[in-house]
Amino acid sequence: MISFSPQGTRRLRIVGLAATALLVSSVVVAPASSAGAPTDRCADLPEAGDNFYELCLSEAELTAMDDDGADLGVDEIDSSDNIRQVANIPKQGPFDSTSALNSDLAFQGRYAFAGNYNGFVIYDVKNPRSPKVVSQVLCPGSQNDISVYGDLLFLSTDQPRSDDSCTSTAVPSSATVWEGMKIFDIRDKRNPRYIKSVRTACGSHTHTLVPAKDRRSVYLYVSSYGPSASYVGCAPPHDSISIIKVPLKKPTQAAVVATPNLFPDGGNPGGNGSSTTSGCHDITVYPTKDVAAGACMGDGVLLNIANREAPRVINRVRDTTNFAFWHSATFNEAGTKVVFTDELGGGGGATCNETVGPNRGANAVYDITGRGDSREMTFRSYFKIPRTNANTENCVAHNGSLVPVIGRDVMVQAWYQGGVSVWDFTNSARPVEIAYWERGPLSETERIAGGSWSAYYYNGHIYSNDIQKGLDVLALNDWRTWTAKFSHVKELNVQTQPDYWPW
Repeated sequence: MISFSPQGTRRLRIVGLAATALLVSSVVVAPASSAGAPTDRCADLPEAGDNFYELCLSEAELTAMDDDGADLGVDEIDSSDNIRQVANIPKQGPFDSTSALNSDLAFQGRYAFAGNYNGFVIYDVKNPRSPKVVSQVLCPGSQNDISVYGDLLFLSTDQPRSDDSCTSTAVPSSATVWEGMKIFDIRDKRNPRYIKSVRTACGSHTHTLVPAKDRRSVYLYVSSYGPSASYVGCAPPHDSISIIKVPLKKPTQAAVVATPNLFPDGGNPGGNGSSTTSGCHDITVYPTKDVAAGACMGDGVLLNIANREAPRVINRVRDTTNFAFWHSATFNEAGTKVVFTDELGGGGGATCNETVGPNRGANAVYDITGRGDSREMTFRSYFKIPRTNANTENCVAHNGSLVPVIGRDVMVQAWYQGGVSVWDFTNSARPVEIAYWERGPLSETERIAGGSWSAYYYNGHIYSNDIQKGLDVLALNDWRTWTAKFSHVKELNVQTQPDYWPW
């Protein structure tokens, strides 16, 4: 998620972006540290784009950042010795503009599916060193979070639109006609067909695919947030998710079947150094273990999803010292740990520097103990990339996936203009980076939203969807990760976490 802001001196200005977007059990609070909590809250956003707010960095804070350690020039590439770029495909056609932001990735067989604020792209990655564009579908609607299942592709629309078509226009939230989920038939990869839309409350910022246990249907857990009295179809309170059931043989009968309230107590009230909880930003499910982790703005939650239509919060954690915005989650292979990310500044701020420090805009590693509804999360450590980025570079923890290494817990992760990082959290109290790859800033004088939105490991290579530079393919060659090359999956939606080694 990228946080766009209107013109003004209080908030970060992102060059080239027209829309304003932002991007139960006992509560356990992470240990305090000496780092200060973010204090400035974005406010008075215009009725456009996603119409959401979150904790942001003020213009004064941004210009005061200490970036003396940043040493890369514009577009200069740097990496550790054990990782290298093997391919890049720049954005093309209707996606070749600064405002057409690349977003999430999904995979199936020889194909990679890349979301973009203007639609999506299908790549043939049978030869990772020579990927090819198969088709591009123009279908605007922030942020076009994407997943695939069999012959179906799912696309999130998190922006008030004039209608549910791919030719719709953005409208103020006070005049919302439609936002939610779109479903495409992708049997013909060269000619995807739009077959169904499902409207959801407050739209769909992200969604998570959850296969039904009988395999006859698939569920979509739709995450959305940011209610307001003037937001049509999204009045407060909004402490729920929407669950869509999609019959696989009759996908045009897809419909919302439940809207469970995950926070009957209202969740984190905000005003305490972290965000107000009003829904979730993203949910990662581990279907074979009937568990999910929800990154829900001001709260991190563990859910029992044995009943796919009635997920239940069984444990909740909160960090009012260092976490501004609970953004996403990743389990380890054993399901005994979970990594949460903090998207301080909404993805638009320069937070990878000495001023912000190592514990804000970072990851938090939690151990999971107990069984069933008695499972609990215990904070162990923070992890943040150890390199300084320039004040013109948006850099913060963002989307990543497990690298399926036998006997170790290793993750690859996007950090926007901080690049791609591979880090080991086998010792959850002492995580360590083992590889990195990054570009220098897009500009030395202007803040332009860019960098890796999603960096995922898929069948032997790392794929990074760079907001401005297109699809990057990286090869990792490290003794600690060599067993990952023996893992091959037929389909990968990272927020639907597979059991890579089911023995």
